[in-house]
Amino acid sequence: MSPPAPNLSPRTASSGAARSRTARGRERRERLLNATAELVAARGFHSVGIADIGAAAGVSGAAIYRHFENKDELLVALFDRVVDALLVGARQVVRDASSPEAALDDLIRAHVEFALRDRAIIAVYGQEANNLPVDDRRRLRRNQRLYAQIWGDVIAQLRPDLGDRALRATVHAAFGLLNSVADFDARLADEELGELLTTFALAGILPVSRPAGPA
Repeated sequence: MSPPAPNLSPRTASSGAARSRTARGRERRERLLNATAELVAARGFHSVGIADIGAAAGVSGAAIYRHFENKDELLVALFDRVVDALLVGARQVVRDASSPEAALDDLIRAHVEFALRDRAIIAVYGQEANNLPVDDRRRLRRNQRLYAQIWGDVIAQLRPDLGDRALRATVHAAFGLLNSVADFDARLADEELGELLTTFALAGILPVSRPAGPA
């Protein structure tokens, strides 16, 4: 998957992003977001202060507030960056794919790449999603539903036997499998683990070929 695309969310675009228009500002903003992900995953959102984030990112306290009003806005921007990038990437995959099979394979591989690269962000979201402001939580979940719908539309072409509920369950089971890398240390190289995850996801989604019974 390509690097995260610019945020699509109104809140982020009108606040932190507006204060990060220079190349230096964008780079500093990314350092703050990356530091937030690592610290909150390790210690929990409420145990991390804005000064801790600044120190980890090499950004002074005053400079932080040029990009984010507070720690909550930092966390929301972090989640927006991830969800927006997944959504933009999935739309591009579907546009470029030569077949539903190719689209599914590319969707899975893009999500695997994200999950392996951003384990900490997946962990943070699992810990803190319910602590987000209501409007931000709704926006993020709306974009997550759009992302899941893209997967559902592709899988429906390959699994016409699935009803709506089974289709939704299949999509979210795949997400659960791929995102599980945030919860355990497989002690495998990312390349090997990524291939295993891709194989398992495809096997769980595509129809099972059963040998013909006796004549």
